[in-house]
Amino acid sequence: MSTPSPNARSLIPKSLNIKGQASDASCIHLQDIQRKGHFAVLEEGLAVPHRYAHEPFRWRTGWRVSLGYAAMLLMACMNPAQAMRASSNVLQGQASGELSIQVNDDRLTLQVTKVPQVYIYGTIDANAPGRLEAMVKSGKIPNGSDIYLNSTGGDINAGIALGRLFRSGSMVTHLGTPRPKLRSASSTVKTAICSDACAYAYLGGVYRWAPAGSDRIGFPMHYIADPKSGDASQTAQAPDPVATYLQDMGINSKMLAQSSSTTGNGEVWLSADQMLATGLANNGRLFLSATYRLESGAPFLELKQTDRNGEHRITMLCKRGNIDLAAYSTIGAVQARQVVSHGVRSYFELNQKELMPAQTTTLTLDNDTVVLNRTYPANQLTSIVRAQALGAWVADRNSAFRYGFAYEVTGVKESLQRFYDNCWIYAPWADNKETP
Repeated sequence: MSTPSPNARSLIPKSLNIKGQASDASCIHLQDIQRKGHFAVLEEGLAVPHRYAHEPFRWRTGWRVSLGYAAMLLMACMNPAQAMRASSNVLQGQASGELSIQVNDDRLTLQVTKVPQVYIYGTIDANAPGRLEAMVKSGKIPNGSDIYLNSTGGDINAGIALGRLFRSGSMVTHLGTPRPKLRSASSTVKTAICSDACAYAYLGGVYRWAPAGSDRIGFPMHYIADPKSGDASQTAQAPDPVATYLQDMGINSKMLAQSSSTTGNGEVWLSADQMLATGLANNGRLFLSATYRLESGAPFLELKQTDRNGEHRITMLCKRGNIDLAAYSTIGAVQARQVVSHGVRSYFELNQKELMPAQTTTLTLDNDTVVLNRTYPANQLTSIVRAQALGAWVADRNSAFRYGFAYEVTGVKESLQRFYDNCWIYAPWADNKETP
């Protein structure tokens, strides 16, 4: 199967309505279809994000939707007139030299993405933060909106101010350009470039998607530290406003690694892999945390990760001969009820394979949380410690949908090992202890 880039501009149509004049329709980001409400995955045979096609546990969180749903979306894209009847779009900053702010919040966009798509492009001018703040206060750009950036040069202080607005509004930043016109003879996708002021604005997103396809992001070299040198004296001192901003955003300036693609004008261009490896991008989820403690004297481990849809936890409690394994998805009362009411089968996964299918996993609802419980043999705990990924899922009878989460656990291996070692001491199992 060929795998489209998440930067492919296709599927749902969208029309513009600026000052009462309808213009050409365009379509929604494919990655938003894949994440329906920012966390859905299409059935196999349609599309998966290209960067993680071979490592789906790094991104598969949420609903699996049917081919029929995707077909409905595709049909909508083929009928722009229907979309134009439900469009709502604002474009500000038309004057020469001003940043343009375009809001896509029509019915179909909101049905798929749940929040508006805001395209910010052009030069970031000194007045841009004020214009965007006014749109936020008016409710035109609500909290949690998706922000797509395409800007070079510009006012660094204004870029920082935009980033602070994004963070205060819990917004999500991407690189992207407004969708091409459906009637255009060319289907070429435009490359989004985010550099200088734009790069600092991008860092304001609570969730930050790495550049995809030909999109590029670059930071001014004189603000960047090279972590490979290991010599603080070789690190250029960032100006106070920039250093303070990076600290406030939780960004370590030393993690802005200098790449081999530095240009002559002193711009540092980072690949998607570099962005993800350093935490500059997180692709919709915060870092996985691990907490070890004793519960009534018994070893207990909690793994927790938060994304824009909620909080996802897996806990392990050591007992005599068994491990109490539980998963919690706190996703809101309405959605949690829907998942539990449709769920017929629930299960845990190790490395994308169902964990001991013959044993029963209990599915329950706790207010706004979907809860899975099961026991796991203590003498097989080594399999969990050795795993690359761990997940929990709920499916209906025919597997037409499944909801759940999975996360890569390589970053919390020390905590898993600590739990294993202390569980063996607390309640040694019959078989000899293995070395994970």
